[in-house]
Amino acid sequence: MNLMFFVNSILFGFGLAMDAFSVSVANGLSEPKMRRRKAVTIAGTFAFFQCVMPLIGWAAVHFVVSYFKKVEPFIPYVALILLLYIGGKMVYESILSKGEEEKAALGAGTLFVQGIATSIDALSVGFTTQSYGLTDAFISALIIGVVTFGVCVAGIKIGKVFGDRFSSRATLLGGIVLIGIGIEIFIKGVFF
Repeated sequence: MNLMFFVNSILFGFGLAMDAFSVSVANGLSEPKMRRRKAVTIAGTFAFFQCVMPLIGWAAVHFVVSYFKKVEPFIPYVALILLLYIGGKMVYESILSKGEEEKAALGAGTLFVQGIATSIDALSVGFTTQSYGLTDAFISALIIGVVTFGVCVAGIKIGKVFGDRFSSRATLLGGIVLIGIGIEIFIKGVFF
C-alpha cells in the first residue's frame, strides 16, 4: 500500500457516494425532524452497502468472473427500477396527502432497497481493483464505506434544513430526486 492507494480509495468513495448523498438529501427532505439515531442508521446502511459491493465485485473477478460479466449489463436497469419504484411511491403519497402534514415512511425495507439501488454500481469498483490482494481490497472497501458515511450524514443534514423550509412539498421533491437519480444511473450505465 502506498499514498496513491489511499487517494484512489478516497476518490472511489466520493465518486460512489454521490448517489447515496442525493438519496440522503431526499430522505432528509422528506423527514426534516429526523432524529440523529435514524440519520446515523441511514448513513450507516449506505456506507455498509458501498463497502460490501466492491468486495463482492472483487470476489466475483477472482472466483466467478463469467457469471458477473453476464449480469453487469443489467445493473443500470435494476437501479432504475428500484429508484423509480421508491421515488414514484413518494410522489404518489405526496399527491394523495394534498398538503396535509406528511409523515415519512422510510422503513427498513425501503432503506434496504435504497442501499442496494445506490450501491449496485460499486460492484464495478471491485472489477477495477482485481489486482489488489484480499487485505488491500478490504481496506479500500472500508475507506469507501467511511467516506460514504460522512457524505451521507452531510446529505441528510442538508435535506433536513431544506425539508424544514419546504415541508409541504418535501416528499414530492424527494421522490422526484430519487426518480432523477435512477434515470441518471441508467443513462450512465447504458449509454456511457
